[in-house]
Amino acid sequence: MQINTDLDLKENRQENTIAEPGSLTPEQYRLKMQRRKEVQDQRLAKASKEKGLIIVNTGNGKGKTTAALGMVLRSLGHGYRVAIVQFIKGAWEPAEKEVLSRWETQLEFRAMGEGFTWETQDRQRDTEKAHEAWSVALSFLGNPEFKLVLLDEINVAIKLGYLSVEEVLAGLEQKPADSHIILTGRGAPAALIERADLVTEMKLIKHPLREQQIKAQAGIEF
Repeated sequence: MQINTDLDLKENRQENTIAEPGSLTPEQYRLKMQRRKEVQDQRLAKASKEKGLIIVNTGNGKGKTTAALGMVLRSLGHGYRVAIVQFIKGAWEPAEKEVLSRWETQLEFRAMGEGFTWETQDRQRDTEKAHEAWSVALSFLGNPEFKLVLLDEINVAIKLGYLSVEEVLAGLEQKPADSHIILTGRGAPAALIERADLVTEMKLIKHPLREQQIKAQAGIEF
């Protein structure tokens, strides 16, 4: 559900009353940017508090984990401790793990899965591995030393029934007030989306595998 604030509505009305930037005179463009700055300044003035966020990256498009890793790098750059738990991937060593190992004093990286479900072909073992990963995740979620915890592909584990959304939501309540949690993977359940503070859906428009039969490539997919 999208909620429009008064500032959002004001900005939208302003956008609709002026032509596209390319068709504006220099003076019209200056006035347009001046009004936009006023709206942005008012919005920022009201945003005075901090809070540990629950963040969900979902959808069928690429980039869910990549976007989360951007936040991981940002947190590491600030000197924060970070934990990553991978719920599906794990049978192979991702390039990200090699790079992030350079922050070994700040980062805990646990690849707990054994690969994609169509590769493992063993639901019972997949379920057991997901619960093992969740147990490890809980130890990080409740630890105030970790500013950011990334639960990679946990949405898929929930979607496939390896974990229940209820137990995940209960676990999220254990996080310290100022810690951030990112949950990635397609098919995030409605209850998790409702609980989250920030939700991004990656929409698939085109994919080289589907349209051109181009295989996964180093630096892009892994």
